[in-house]
Amino acid sequence: MGESGVGKSETAIELVKRGHRLVADDAVEIKRVSDKTLVGSSPEIIRHFVELRGIGIIDVKEIFGIGAVKDTENIDMIIHLEPWEEGKQYDRLGMVDEYTNIMGINVPSLTIPVKLGRNLAVIVEVASMNNRQKRMGYNAAVELNNRLMSQMESQLGMPSAARWEATSTSLHGTSTP
Repeated sequence: MGESGVGKSETAIELVKRGHRLVADDAVEIKRVSDKTLVGSSPEIIRHFVELRGIGIIDVKEIFGIGAVKDTENIDMIIHLEPWEEGKQYDRLGMVDEYTNIMGINVPSLTIPVKLGRNLAVIVEVASMNNRQKRMGYNAAVELNNRLMSQMESQLGMPSAARWEATSTSLHGTSTP
C-alpha cells in the first residue's frame, strides 16, 4: 500500500527478480475465505500487468515467465510505503505489533518510510520473514529486551517486572475494501 509514485511497483519488480511471485499491482481484490484468512488476487483485466514510470506498462508473465506470477495468495501482512518525513518518529524496535482490520480480520501491518538509497525489496523481504517468525512464536525485539533485562537484573539486582510481553498490540482503524 502507499500513495502513487512511492515505489510500490518498482519494489514488486525487484522482488520478482529475487524469486518472488507477483499476485497483483495497483488493485487487489480481497476475499474472506475463513474466520482467520483473507486471500488477495488481481482483477482479471489487469492481471500480470505493472506500470513502471519511464517505461510504461509491462507484462510480468511475458517478461519473467510463468514462474514469476501467481493468481492468488493469503494475505498475512500489510506493508504501507510512505515518503520519509524528517522529524517523524518511526518504529525502530518492533516491540509493539500493529494491525489493520480488514473484513473483520486483524492483519499485521507495518509502515516503511521510503528514502533514496534504501533497498525496499530487501526491507520488505526481511519484514515478511520477521512476520513469519512472529507467527511461529519468536519475536527478536522481545528476545533482545529480555536478554538486556536479564543482564540488568543480574548486575543491578533489578526485579524481573520490566520484562516485555510479546502480546503488546496496536490496532489501526478499520478498513474494508
